[in-house]
Amino acid sequence: MITLNDYLYNGDTIFRILQKYSTDLRSTAKKSGNEIDILHANFLMQMTELLAHNEFLTAQSNKIREFYMYMVREYPFLAFTFKGRIKSLIRAEEKFNGNIVEYIYDYYQKNQTYPATSEIKDHLSRFRDLIAYRIIISAPDCHLEKQESKWDKELQYLYEIANVLPGFLEERGFTAEISAGEYESDSVLLQESVRPYYKDYIRKPNEYGYQSLHITLFDNSARCYTEVQLRTKEMDDCAEIGPANHLGYEKRQEINRLRRDAIPVGECVYFDDAYVRGEMLQSLELNAVNVNMFAAADNSLINDGCGLYRGRLILPFEHLSRFQNDSVL
Repeated sequence: MITLNDYLYNGDTIFRILQKYSTDLRSTAKKSGNEIDILHANFLMQMTELLAHNEFLTAQSNKIREFYMYMVREYPFLAFTFKGRIKSLIRAEEKFNGNIVEYIYDYYQKNQTYPATSEIKDHLSRFRDLIAYRIIISAPDCHLEKQESKWDKELQYLYEIANVLPGFLEERGFTAEISAGEYESDSVLLQESVRPYYKDYIRKPNEYGYQSLHITLFDNSARCYTEVQLRTKEMDDCAEIGPANHLGYEKRQEINRLRRDAIPVGECVYFDDAYVRGEMLQSLELNAVNVNMFAAADNSLINDGCGLYRGRLILPFEHLSRFQNDSVL
């Protein structure tokens, strides 16, 4: 079985790794008739295109910048950042294989049989966050009235922004995708007209305490999907340096081990391959990796200039509150 780990020690560029891995994966998949590995190879080629072609990203980020300028005008008293990134190769590979493991496990637990190949392919077609933008807002304490709740005030602004975002970007060539389902919002702060487009992890945090609003849009100019996440600074801290990061990771490790025990080895090749690929990446010693423009002292001290482990930045836009001593009503 071919894994990404096989290509991380020869000093290759990120593009060469993607090319070799996808080509070899496709070749072996054709011989074995493994349709999921062919889909996997196509997914890797999509990653290559995103990393190689910057013109459409420039055009796309300029449209996002227009919404940033709108917020500068409408909310000069808020501090906020706009971050854009292309998902890292390792994280994308982990997520692709993790989705296979999770979907097959859940299906097996419910039906005591395995999903058809077509069902797995349909599930994987929903992978639409290779490009993602994040909007993070913060209301400075000096702007709050005495006894006023910072949490409630920031939620008010966050949902206001969420109500405007879909229409603003649709006027600039994006199409909002329906996301209604388990995480459909019931917040009175979110307008009914935009509610179906959002996954509301604020009203329905996941098991690790993660909170955010997510919306997926199709960029009709670039012909690709992108995700926009909206959070307060407190929510972002939880996701980046809090329980949704570290404790959640440890719990996911335990869950993955239980999934492996529940499905016998050899019964479902798609589950077996995806599980092994994910496990190998999770046990990777980054200081031993030899990839052009990447170096690591250990699995925490990392200097990534190619998007192997950390997502490649498309943009950061930053706006700091321009007022210090006046309240905003």
